[in-house]
Amino acid sequence: MAQITILPAGLRNKIAAGEVIERPASVAKELIENSIDAGSTDITIEVVRGGKGLIKVTDNGTGMDREDALLCFQPHATSKLRSEEDLFHLLTMGFRGEALPSIASVSRMKIVTGLKESPSGLSLAVEGGEVKEIRDFPARGTSVEVRDLFFNTPARKKFLKSDGTELFHIIDSVTREALSHEDISFMLLTGNQETMSLSRASSLRERITQIHGLDFVEGLTEILAESPGPRMTAFITKGENYRNSKTHQYIFINRRPVKDQIVSHAVYAAYEGILPQGKHPLFFLFIDMDPRDVDFNVHPAKREVRFANRDVLHRFVAGRIREAVRKERAGSLAPFAELPDYPGSGLPAGPGDPAMCPQPSSPYPPFGDPGRRMSETAGLPYHPVLPFLYLGDTFIAVAGKGGLTLLDHHAAHERVLYETFLRGMDPSCHHLLFPKQVTLSHKEYRIILENTDLLDEMGIEADDFGHNTLLIRSLPAALEKSDVRVILSDIAAALLEGVKPDKSLKETLAAKIACHASVRGEEILGREEFQKLLTDLEKTENPDQCPHGRPTRLFFSMDDLKKMFKRK
Repeated sequence: MAQITILPAGLRNKIAAGEVIERPASVAKELIENSIDAGSTDITIEVVRGGKGLIKVTDNGTGMDREDALLCFQPHATSKLRSEEDLFHLLTMGFRGEALPSIASVSRMKIVTGLKESPSGLSLAVEGGEVKEIRDFPARGTSVEVRDLFFNTPARKKFLKSDGTELFHIIDSVTREALSHEDISFMLLTGNQETMSLSRASSLRERITQIHGLDFVEGLTEILAESPGPRMTAFITKGENYRNSKTHQYIFINRRPVKDQIVSHAVYAAYEGILPQGKHPLFFLFIDMDPRDVDFNVHPAKREVRFANRDVLHRFVAGRIREAVRKERAGSLAPFAELPDYPGSGLPAGPGDPAMCPQPSSPYPPFGDPGRRMSETAGLPYHPVLPFLYLGDTFIAVAGKGGLTLLDHHAAHERVLYETFLRGMDPSCHHLLFPKQVTLSHKEYRIILENTDLLDEMGIEADDFGHNTLLIRSLPAALEKSDVRVILSDIAAALLEGVKPDKSLKETLAAKIACHASVRGEEILGREEFQKLLTDLEKTENPDQCPHGRPTRLFFSMDDLKKMFKRK
């Protein structure tokens, strides 16, 4: 008896749906891309219950006549391919004819469509892949309603996340499509409330500004690059505007949002030797290339691509970004080309502290100088006269009779602030005389609004100002000089990514905020500031590690030093 059978069409469609439709955001993406291919200039997306209840996409595109509307539900029915050669010369967002049949097989769908030049149209109702109703209906353009996603596949439905999480994925999908199609207006409605409204933009820079705000865009450098092959418009990190996570990294190939390790690696290669450890650049890459040199047909959701000559593309992206980064850095460092003549060993001179200022004529402090006495105490009980020396970056050497301590002042300050934030509102927190307006992306804005109580516990009071803008009314004193927008963006990223099993949400956020607020490598502490840091560090529960697990200090005893110099 034969063991092999042909699966029925309904089951085949459900299997295909599992490959193409992962969650409500996948539905929104596919429907939006159909609207883009239809030549739409205005697209509206309506969402109920994070897309589980309803996803409705309405456009003003070309629409369909009766014959096409009835065919569009058939597997592999498409208007975008005619021959095998077309598969390797793709100019459209969709091409396989899988999206609508896959979505229809696991939802209750309704399509209302009509040609622009025709006053008549058609309405079709489909449930679980079967057409239930066909009737005439006046329409121009197309409207697709998808209700009760996965109603007939409960095993798939139970893997969906909360309404809020699914909505964030939809916002992310809409954002990616809007970024690469600045000539189209997008509106996202959530429960009849406007969540995103983007008018048609005249440039990519304007579209990024619409989504992320002017302050965000001013922290980016624009690159226009051409070659005999690919062309690129890019917006990358300006100066030290790095982030603690890989948020705000976008790659578009021929206007299609993709994830690609080759291109991402090229960006990081461009920052080699410049990017601080644990930091990540912002980048928006819009790459146009001959469609024959890229294959989009390698992933069911079209998220990944394959390049005909990936080495050429890697060199192009890395080279152009490296040139821009080095040019920008050279310009920013020009004012510091002539270094000041620091006296002595380069130690910072505290106000009214002549002991900390050796004479310029000698590179070393004079022997017997009271400000340079060795501490009579071993270990880390510091005294005001204890000598210290900046070694570069964030490292400080502190000598004691018992040996030598090397301190990372950034990590030490992180530990102090981290425990301060964990204990609750910083006592030095103060209300701002002039509240700060901070504009975030739509997704970041919503997640921050949902967690204002937690931020308030840490001394950050944020009110909703509307239009993706928050009004910051109070801040911990440690954050007074920090970029609040970057801090809130990192906090939003942490909230969206979730927390590690061994950490609480409060611990995760406290670590993020402490990292931003702590002193940096270019900051040199005065004697009193340094003494206070050491005193505060000793009062913490875990003075030897920063919140991320890195050491704050390393102690080398005299025995350790003798072993290093082979004297023992």
